Amino acid sequence: MSNYINEEVPASTGRRPQLVLDIGGVLATNLSPRFWNEIATHAETPLEQLYANYKKEISRGLWIGRWSEAQFWEWISSRIPSINAEQGQAILMESLTPLPGLLAIDRWSKHADIHILSNHLAQWVQPILKPVQSCLTTVTISNQVGMSKPQPELYEYTCALLPVKAPVLFIDDQDKNLRQGAAVGWHTLQADHEGSWIGEADRWLARMRLQPEADN
Repeated sequence: MSNYINEEVPASTGRRPQLVLDIGGVLATNLSPRFWNEIATHAETPLEQLYANYKKEISRGLWIGRWSEAQFWEWISSRIPSINAEQGQAILMESLTPLPGLLAIDRWSKHADIHILSNHLAQWVQPILKPVQSCLTTVTISNQVGMSKPQPELYEYTCALLPVKAPVLFIDDQDKNLRQGAAVGWHTLQADHEGSWIGEADRWLARMRLQPEADN
């Protein structure tokens, strides 16, 4: 298993807050429905059937690294011959666009350690994360570690990356993922489409800054 550890960020001590952030629906748009809507315009199969086949046949394996990106595009091409890997990648990158939460990472990193925990392919999200890479303490992407949310083992893995007893706020757009975060003792916040969660995260960090320092 592997995940990105940013050696440039100092190790945390005491009660420095920890922010654990999803990518899809939090820092960048989800691939569904935009990517699938666009892909389906080139297909003879109805969108609903195409997406159902994807979920049944390869979705789980793709997110945990059992299917490679090349195999994913082969699967797409086998069902939509007019779409090759290069065309598909272009559609995917157009579908994966930054959200306002990404702009908050720089200021949050001054008061908290920032961790990424996402069900995704690392090569797909790297362009999104590149502008804030220096602000990130750890990046855990499901296809690199062979686990996906809401697997309890992935949360245990992530907990081991965090300072002991530090306050943690986990932000995700899916309730099932947040429930597992709460189960390991994290504060949780669901990202909404309007982006009001950003203000909630700011207020949580402000409260944490008022907490007394932990004893050494």
